[in-house]
Formats: sequence, structure tokens, C-alpha cells
Amino acid sequence: MARPFWTGQIQISLVSFGVNLFPATESKAEIHFHQLSRSTGERIRHQKVTGEGEEGPVEKSDIVKGYEYRKGEYVMIEPDEIKNLRIPSKRTIEVTQFVDASEIDPEYYEKPYFVVPEDDSQAEAFTVVRKALQTTHKIALGKIAFSGREHLIAIAAPSDDKLPGMFAYTMRYAEELRKPASYFADIKKTAVEADQLSLAKELIKRKAAKFDPEKFTDQYEAAVRELVEAKIQNLPIPQEEPVRKGAKVINLMDALRKSVQGDKAAAAGKKPVEKAAASSRQGMALVKAGRGSKRDTA
Repeated sequence: MARPFWTGQIQISLVSFGVNLFPATESKAEIHFHQLSRSTGERIRHQKVTGEGEEGPVEKSDIVKGYEYRKGEYVMIEPDEIKNLRIPSKRTIEVTQFVDASEIDPEYYEKPYFVVPEDDSQAEAFTVVRKALQTTHKIALGKIAFSGREHLIAIAAPSDDKLPGMFAYTMRYAEELRKPASYFADIKKTAVEADQLSLAKELIKRKAAKFDPEKFTDQYEAAVRELVEAKIQNLPIPQEEPVRKGAKVINLMDALRKSVQGDKAAAAGKKPVEKAAASSRQGMALVKAGRGSKRDTA
């Protein structure tokens, strides 16, 4: 198992137990670019220098953080001073509140983590709290400090008993979210007619299905891979497929009726995407073979 991203305590009143947090996401991108000079084709290198750069590159060990408290004047902050900040949430997530999952709007969630007991001695308290969250359908809220800031964090138990761990989600603070009112203010208010609403609901019903995350893949990466393969083999560059125009629609009711009946043009429009994905999968080995051994996004 990978090393934990964070290790510490979850504290609920007088109950506490040790946990490890692991990132629940990873990058699956297989296409990585370097920066090149258009005129020479050579790699671009980045160096850290001072002022005009007359002293040459600055060593990493000589670089410290600085806060500009007055124009052109800085106070230096050493790495150990940051490391030793007096903030309890660096080591302990103190749960301050429990809320219903439905109370948290999706835009507040940021990044997911897996939560597991730190060791076997912590499993009893961990399991009891997990079961309590599961049966009450509550989410625990607290704070955790890492990566140079203190995050709001939500801890939840999965509904599936086959998953014995818990999930944690870093969350955005309210002040970080833009107010929607200013963006929605100019939307024209229109009346909803009953027959239009009925057809729209029928359209939703016909396209409703159980969520299967495996059905969704990154077609952008497939298209980039196809472009790279074409350039390696000196083949014509793939061009974007023209948008297929459907039959002219007179009004919203006509559009809704045609959608409910089944839009054949939409089904046909999926074929070029599937063909491009299949083509890029066939040539994946060539891209991997032509790529450098070290991944770099510089």
C-alpha cells in the first residue's frame, strides 16, 4: 500500500482514534508534453534566479518563503517555522458538527480521500463511528491542515457494507464560492406550460439509468493521442468532425416531441467518437514507444 497522505487523530468529544488518509484520485493521463523551442526543437529549461539573474541559478536549499509587508520589503519565513506552526488541525481532526448529507450542496466538495484506521488497535472505535454515521445518514465536519492551509473536511461512511472504510472530502469555504445571484440575474423569466413540462419529464424518464462511472472516459486524451500518432507517422492530421445538423425545429414543443420519439441523428453522431477512440487505442503502443522515459509537464 502507498504511504498515507496524512496521519493523525479523529476526535469526537472524548472519543478519538488514529487514521490514515490516502488520496482517492490519481491522474490517468498518458500523454505528457515538454516545452520546446519552435525554432530549434530543443527542450526549454526553467531556472530560478534573483533580480537580473547576474548571480546565476539559485540553489533550492537557498530559497525561503517571503511575505511582502511593505513595497519591496520582505520578512523571511524558514521551512521549519512553517512546519512548527501552532495549529491543532495539523494532527487532529476535531469533529465540531454532524449534518445530513442532503444539506451540503455539491459545489462545496473539493477532493476525496480514503480514511482507514491507523492500525488494528484503532479499528474498534473507527468501526463504531463508521456504523453510527452510516445508520444516521450523517456527515461529520471538522478541519484539517495540510499543503499550507487549513481545510474544512467532511467525513462520511459508505452505504455499502462491503466497503469497511470511510471517505473524507476537503471542502470549499463559503467565501471561496462566487455568488450565483449576479450570474443568474439576467435570465429571462418564462412561464412553464404543462404540456411542455410533461414532455420534458418523459424525456428525462426515458434517458434515466443507474449511474455507471465506467461508461464515461476521457475522449479528449484519445483525440490528443490520435494527433500525436498521426504526426509520428507523418499521416494527415485528424480534423474535427462537422456538427451534424438535425431537422429544422419550429418550436420547443416540436423539439420535445422529436426528442421523446428518438433522435436518430444523435445516435449517428456517436459513431465518429467511437471510431476515433478505437483508432487511438490501436496505436497506443506507438505513442508509448516514442515517448521519453521521464514524464514531464514542464
